[in-house]
Amino acid sequence: MWCDGGGWHDGMGTGSWIVAGVMMLLFWAAIVFGVVWLVRGTRAGHPGGPGDRARQILDERFARGELTEEEYRQRRDLLNSR
Repeated sequence: MWCDGGGWHDGMGTGSWIVAGVMMLLFWAAIVFGVVWLVRGTRAGHPGGPGDRARQILDERFARGELTEEEYRQRRDLLNSR
């Protein structure tokens, strides 16, 4: 610390504190953005739940001809009601 006759100062002006504050704000904003991005990225890899997988299997079985159209519609309606 030094004295310039007008009071004690630590060598940093008001502008330096503003820049430091903005940088800290940007740092924390980047941290929050990163966490949100990671959470959304992990959810995108696993769309829906078990019902979506069941519907996918049902669609595949119908496409292979293992189910008639009537069986397919009944099972699809049952899955959609849950």
